[in-house]
Amino acid sequence: MLYEIRNYHFKPELIEEYKAWAKNHAIPYLGSKMDVIGFWVNTADAPEVGGAPQDALGVANVTWIIKWRDLAQRQVDWPAAIKGPQWESVIANVPGGMTSYLRLESKFAEALI
Repeated sequence: MLYEIRNYHFKPELIEEYKAWAKNHAIPYLGSKMDVIGFWVNTADAPEVGGAPQDALGVANVTWIIKWRDLAQRQVDWPAAIKGPQWESVIANVPGGMTSYLRLESKFAEALI
């Protein structure tokens, strides 16, 4: 199994609207197209960060994880999921538009336990 961990830096002033949009539109759609393990939005509690200083964006405020069989499956299913009229309808309503995503990060991980 391969896990894709997606971290987004979304405009903090729109996060409450984003949460409603994610719950009502993005998560149901994405969950119907792929194996979404979980979808999280930061709480108001201060993050704990050690080591080197972060850039001005700080920590990501949205994280979600998708389970794939392997990278080959991801390379086929991800592009298919984020195209077409259904997805366009979902993403067209993201609060503030696409410029509200200040950074999008995606990394791939394997489970050790």
